[in-house]
Amino acid sequence: MTHILKQSSANVAMDPPFHEAYKTLLAETAAEAKGTSDVVTVEEWDLPVVDLGRLTGGKVEEEEECKNDIIRASKEWGFFQVVNHGISNQLLAKMRAKQIELFKQPFERKSKEDQFSNFSAGSYRWGTPSATSITQLSWSEAFHVSLSDILGSNYGSDDDLRSTMEEYAGKVSRLAQKLAEILGENLGRSSKFFIENCVPSTCYLRMNRYPPCPVQGQIFGLMPHTDSDFLTILHQDQVGGLELVKDGKWIAVKPNPQALIVNIGDLFQVWSNDEYKSVEHRVVTNSRKERYSIAYFLCPWSETVIKSKSEPGVYRRFSFREFRNQVQEDVRKYGYKIGLPRFVL
Repeated sequence: MTHILKQSSANVAMDPPFHEAYKTLLAETAAEAKGTSDVVTVEEWDLPVVDLGRLTGGKVEEEEECKNDIIRASKEWGFFQVVNHGISNQLLAKMRAKQIELFKQPFERKSKEDQFSNFSAGSYRWGTPSATSITQLSWSEAFHVSLSDILGSNYGSDDDLRSTMEEYAGKVSRLAQKLAEILGENLGRSSKFFIENCVPSTCYLRMNRYPPCPVQGQIFGLMPHTDSDFLTILHQDQVGGLELVKDGKWIAVKPNPQALIVNIGDLFQVWSNDEYKSVEHRVVTNSRKERYSIAYFLCPWSETVIKSKSEPGVYRRFSFREFRNQVQEDVRKYGYKIGLPRFVL
């Protein structure tokens, strides 16, 4: 068990206290795993790639092809990659560098995020407080930040992190709005819906760090789940670790340095009456390398009513607040999200 409970001195100050908080779960896992290996290798696939340059190229045929590719991937995969997305490599690299600087701060400082970084209290999160088994534990830390904490904030000119986040958040928001508009119009929804309902105070950026984990294959970086929003846009590094369900089996997503990853959330699956797929995904741990990513979540107002595009719908009508509260209650009670099956008619 010594190898499990040992941390490198270089990371002790910055890493959350996983080993202390989950000492019992780690010890039980070590005892059960003695002489066995639960590391399962899954096949690595390329996600569909959509070139968004066709939307602005001036050719109607290419624009329609691009929209159809987005719609097809949302139905068949629930995940796709976009290139020529309008966010420069320079900005992505700077965002990553500033994110790493933030996470390299001592844990004690990060955990006081409202004083240290001026984010709202509760923005910094780590592990899984409700975990009762090793499969429910997420070996990761994150800053889950409302865009209202970022866009138009009053901060000093020397606050490079926040100014970089503001620039990135503005660009990724416009990208999300465009993609959501295309998917919504295909369902016969108003093109104004997302501008009116998914505003900065309702949307989030989540900066993630997945530290090296001593029990690879048994502990997730992020446990299997679907996203509770309309769309998620992800920028990940080249370490890899993102996996999703395709045709009933888990596959690994091959990193593409030129692309952003887009995935459909639960709300779009309801809106589309199951045409678009909100697909289960997870992050697996790495025993040697840390991994970074940043996700943007396109979410509506809490009182926004979500209903299927046609009757009879697969799901009953509900507000986003009701859906989110049910998810949080299930996670507290069971240790994991149940999600859409709760709302099936």
